[in-house]
Amino acid sequence: MSQEVLNAQDFEVVGIKEDQIDVLSPKTISFWGQVARTFFKNKLAVFGLLTLIVIALMAIFVPLLSPYSFAEQTGNFNTPPTASNWFGTDNLSRDIFVRIWVGARISLFIGLAAALIDLVIGASWGAISGVLGGRVDSIMMRIADILTAIPYLLVVVMLLVVMDNGLLPMIVALSITGWVRMARIVRGEVLSIKNQEYVLAARTLGADTKHLILRHLLPNAMGSIIVTMTLSIPSAIFTESFLSYLGLGVTPPMASWGTMASEGNEAIMTAPWRLFFPALLISLTIFAFNAVGDGLRDALDPKLRK
Repeated sequence: MSQEVLNAQDFEVVGIKEDQIDVLSPKTISFWGQVARTFFKNKLAVFGLLTLIVIALMAIFVPLLSPYSFAEQTGNFNTPPTASNWFGTDNLSRDIFVRIWVGARISLFIGLAAALIDLVIGASWGAISGVLGGRVDSIMMRIADILTAIPYLLVVVMLLVVMDNGLLPMIVALSITGWVRMARIVRGEVLSIKNQEYVLAARTLGADTKHLILRHLLPNAMGSIIVTMTLSIPSAIFTESFLSYLGLGVTPPMASWGTMASEGNEAIMTAPWRLFFPALLISLTIFAFNAVGDGLRDALDPKLRK
């Protein structure tokens, strides 16, 4: 009896073929992948992010590659923008273009440092207060209320008057009460998270307060923390510029945008470019940070993300 040879072509696959599984089934996207996708759909937020990247790169490389230093006198006094001095020169014949980007280093460093200190102190204070609750929470929040009741600028000005001018006193002054807003937001997030099932399960299994805060509460409140930190940076930059404008900032010959704007204000009628460029960079940087912060807030909001 002859046996008939069967080939694969004689059979028909019923259902989904193996090479069609990846095509037909939707690929899962992680939470942060969805956040990134939503963020990059926001054109204004992307513009702000690109602006900040350009400003940061210019602040890093321009002082290194420029033929002038930030304190070097070129011999050209109060000259308008030219091919050799793109932003003109000041009354001491210093190149404003180089000083602008040296000032960007100072202003950005103060803003980022103050925001990081606010993050560490505020997140720790708010998380501990929210987890422990009860009398400890009441005492910690009353302390925060007292600091909030004192005008922010008054505290900063008084500290800068007592201390010497410089980067460290400026950062300390900005951080004295700046962490309170972060603490309140983190506390609110912790209060809404700590009664979730996975937190109660971890507590039942013997997890201590430190483990709950670091492994469960703060990671799940990271969205609000990132947005708050992003929006606190432009506030610190503006405050630093304002205080430097009043003469409470960095000491000469170092430059920040606020000190340059203060010096340019004295010659606004004869050399307006000395005020225009630092004011432009202050406005552009604050706008860019706010745009990025708004974009992150919308991307991290599950209702808006849908």
